[in-house]
Amino acid sequence: MSRRITLYKDSINQNDMIEQIRVKRELMINCANTLGYTSEETIKYSQELDELINDYHRVMGQASRPNEEVKIAFKQMIMIWPKVLV
Repeated sequence: MSRRITLYKDSINQNDMIEQIRVKRELMINCANTLGYTSEETIKYSQELDELINDYHRVMGQASRPNEEVKIAFKQMIMIWPKVLV
């Protein structure tokens, strides 16, 4: 029973982390579209997003496979940033 509770708590933490990543990503994208990709605020959100993603990978390091939602969010983020260089 204790193991079941631990797994449930881990699942909640993982979902919370994914939600924080999603929200920060949206803030960053909206800021970039409004203030520009090189604005201080956009860069701040980008750095905070990096920290959240790194934390997620550190915590989930023992997991057998990465969460698909984070992979998709990361791929979408990569697709957005190169447009700045064009």
